Amino acid sequence: MHPFRAAVEAGDIEAAIALLADDVVFHSPVAFKPYEGKAMVATILRAVITVFEDLRYVREIGADGAADHALVFTAHIGDRELTGCDFLHVDENGRIDDFMVMVRPLRGVQALGEAMAARLGG
Repeated sequence: MHPFRAAVEAGDIEAAIALLADDVVFHSPVAFKPYEGKAMVATILRAVITVFEDLRYVREIGADGAADHALVFTAHIGDRELTGCDFLHVDENGRIDDFMVMVRPLRGVQALGEAMAARLGG
């Protein structure tokens, strides 16, 4: 099990954040431009954990020690059910330096965008 998945499933968002590289780049399913830097991505992750209800990883793709992993999840936002995937790339130090999230269906993406905007003021 990838350490990021283990941290999220344990409800330990700070442990998940500790796995990020200082120069991590986060590609959001609801924003055109990526977010850069550990502080910014930490803020996003702290908000996301309050937005997703019943977050559950259902599949993990990637070999132990590999640089790339895909973590498929399900969650709810209000009455909207969604499926998503966290695509993680780790650097030579094992820190997540590229983090892309994809979510479906469209109504789930819209609910995510609205909920995140409410929490982050955007």
